Amino acid sequence: MKFRIPKNTDRFSWTMHSIEKMRYYGLSEARLKRVLNNPKRKELGIAEGTVAIMQSMGSKKHPTEIWLMYQNLKKGKIRIITAWRYPGKSPIRGPIPIPLDILEELGEIKD
Repeated sequence: MKFRIPKNTDRFSWTMHSIEKMRYYGLSEARLKRVLNNPKRKELGIAEGTVAIMQSMGSKKHPTEIWLMYQNLKKGKIRIITAWRYPGKSPIRGPIPIPLDILEELGEIKD
């Protein structure tokens, strides 16, 4: 199967990194759009201003997940930053840790 490079449109913008990852993991543009339209889990992305979403696939014996990190741009456009295939079931991330000094400043910690 020949890999097709996705084209930038009024709705989607693809980074070179995302295209390279799509090729590496054998992910198509259509597959990633299905993840966008029906994510099973949504988290804050590790890069500022991004969102990470996931959709399960595979079997019970051999589960995998497809992850996609994107950024919302102006006028509803979505920039696909990266995509990857996670072997197995990924751990659910906890809340983002807030430094102690910030919590004290906000009055969350009482002496």
